[in-house]
Amino acid sequence: MRSLSLRSLPLAAILLAATTVHAQSAPATPQAGPNMPSATAVTPPAKPEDVAGIPVNYDESKVGTYTLPDALKMSDGTPVRDVKTWETKRRPEIVRIFETQQFGIAPGKPVGENFEVFDKGTPALNGKAIRKQVVIWLNKEKTGPHINLVEYLPANKVAAKKRTPVLLSINFGAPQMAFDDPGIRPVEVWNPKTGKREMPTRAFGKLNADIFLDAGIGIATFYYGDIDPDYPAGVPDGVRAMNIKSNDDRPGDAWGSIAAWAWGMSRVQDYFETDKDIDAKRVAVHGISRLGKTALWAGAHDQRFAAVIASCGGEGGGALSHRNYGETIAHMTAPSRYPYQFAKNWANYAGFPDTAPMDANMLVALVAPRPLLLQTGNVDFWSDPKGEFLAAVAAGPVYRLYGKQDLGTDVLPAAGVPILHDLSYEMHNGGHGMVPSDWPVYVDFLKMHLHPER
Repeated sequence: MRSLSLRSLPLAAILLAATTVHAQSAPATPQAGPNMPSATAVTPPAKPEDVAGIPVNYDESKVGTYTLPDALKMSDGTPVRDVKTWETKRRPEIVRIFETQQFGIAPGKPVGENFEVFDKGTPALNGKAIRKQVVIWLNKEKTGPHINLVEYLPANKVAAKKRTPVLLSINFGAPQMAFDDPGIRPVEVWNPKTGKREMPTRAFGKLNADIFLDAGIGIATFYYGDIDPDYPAGVPDGVRAMNIKSNDDRPGDAWGSIAAWAWGMSRVQDYFETDKDIDAKRVAVHGISRLGKTALWAGAHDQRFAAVIASCGGEGGGALSHRNYGETIAHMTAPSRYPYQFAKNWANYAGFPDTAPMDANMLVALVAPRPLLLQTGNVDFWSDPKGEFLAAVAAGPVYRLYGKQDLGTDVLPAAGVPILHDLSYEMHNGGHGMVPSDWPVYVDFLKMHLHPER
C-alpha cells in the first residue's frame, strides 16, 4: 500500500493525494478488492539510502548482532516458567513497558459511552448480508469525536438467530468507500491542509466482504480519523484532546495516535458486546501498515479480542527494532515523520534500540494464547518482513507455555507459503499492504480459530 519513493514527500502532500490521510501507505502494490485481478509479478519498490536524513540499511550482512529482551524473564532476571507467573506478573510488566515507553498510556472506557444504532438491520450486498450502522458516542452529551461503524453479518446466520464471529478492520478510508453499498451513510475524512473534514473523492480502503460472508464471518469497519486525525496538528480534533493539548506539550508516556486508534477499536468491542447478533467472544481485529501496528497493539492490550491479523506493521509493530534493517525507531520518531503516533519516550531509543527494554517479540507474545497472523510482503524491504518472522520465532516460547502451536520453524518460508498455526505468518509475493491472494489466507486463519460453522 505504499511505495518507498513517497516517503521523502512532505506528510501533507501525501495525505492530500490520498484524500484519506494515509501517509505511510501509498500504493506500491494495489490494495485488494473483490474485483481486483490476482497479483502476479511485482516490481520491488525503490530503496532510498536515507530517510529524514537517517541512513537505511537493506544489507543482511550489515544487520549486526543483537540480543532480544526475553519475554519469559522478569525485569529483575527471574525466569517465568508457568502460565500463572506470566499472566499475573510478567505480562502486566510488559504491558506497562509498552504503555510507558512506546505507545503511551490510554484511558479506560469513557464514562457516558453510548450507542446510536440508526440502521438496525437492512438487507444488503445482493441479499447476502444484513447491514447495521452505529454511531458510538464517547460521552453522554453526544458531542466531540465519535465512531461511525458499519457492519455486515451473514444474512442466513442472522435469520437462524446464530451469533456470528466478526472481523473488525480499522480503515484509512471512509466506510462508504470500503463497500459497494449505496445504503451506507457517508462519512467525511480529514484534510490535513485545512484541518477540516470533507467528503472523499476516491475509493480507498476497499474490503472484500463477500469472501468473509460466504465463510459465515461478519465484517465491520470504521474510519480511523473518527478517533484521531493522522497529522501532528490534529490533537484538538481527536480523542486525545481529553487529556493533552498538543503532541509537543505532553508527558513522555502520554498516548500517541496509535494508542488512540487501538483505544477506538476497544470502544467498538464495547458495542459488539451489546449486539445480540454478534458473538463478542469471537471478534478478530485487522489493520494495515500503521493500522497493522494499531491492530497488534489493540489485540495485545485488550484481551477481549479473540484473534489478530496485523498486515505489514513493520517498525513499531511486528518487526524487530533491535535488528538494523529497513525502518528504525530513529526513522519513525524523526521530527519530520511520525513521532505523534507514539509516546514521546520511544524517541529515547532512536539510534540505541539495544537499550530498549522491549521489542516486537514481546509485543507478539502479549497476544498469546490467542491466534495471531503476521502478514507481510517479500519485497516490503522498508517494513522488514524477515524481522517480523524473527519476532514471531522469538515469541514462540510464550505460545508453547500455553500449549499452543508456534511457527514450528526458524526458517523463513517462501512467499506464498503461509504458516497457519496459533502463531501464524504469511508473506505474499509483493510489497506493502494486501494483495488479493491474502484474502483467502485470512479466511482460512479465521475459520481455523473463530469456527464460524458453530
